[in-house]
Amino acid sequence: MCSKVTLDGTNYNDGMRNMKIVLYFEDKEYVLEKPLDEIDEEKVTPEELVSYKKHYNDATKITCMMVASMTLELQRYYEDYLSYEMNKDLMEKYHKRALQEKYEVVKFLIENKMKEGDSVSSHVQRIQRYVDWLVKLNVKFDEDLAIDTILNSMPNYYDQFILTYHLNNN
Repeated sequence: MCSKVTLDGTNYNDGMRNMKIVLYFEDKEYVLEKPLDEIDEEKVTPEELVSYKKHYNDATKITCMMVASMTLELQRYYEDYLSYEMNKDLMEKYHKRALQEKYEVVKFLIENKMKEGDSVSSHVQRIQRYVDWLVKLNVKFDEDLAIDTILNSMPNYYDQFILTYHLNNN
């Protein structure tokens, strides 16, 4: 029932996407979104106590699933966390890194232009590697946008080719 992706920190988005699929199936996604508040068992209603115990049991199960899907290093680090706190910490550490990485790749793609004398094939391959990188970072990047990105990176003397390409493919 655990995800196929072993969470190692560099693949936070993939690991959490898989975990959330399992949580939605089990109807337990709330344990990542709502902290488990401490209660005073003498001052709560029976309904509140039942709700607390359910939340605690669900959070414990999900914590075990999350830790089981991690590398040993992350398992050691997060073994004393509950699911909500673990997710919050993972998001702060790794999701921000993924956002920064995405920003840098997009910036490269926007700013990159083929230089005079460069091989078209090498240039296209380099741009394609960055497009593939964005796809791995879960950026929605369809084929048309990938082609437009590559064509935009070509020198101005390719404008006629680009116009012809677009006219023939629309």
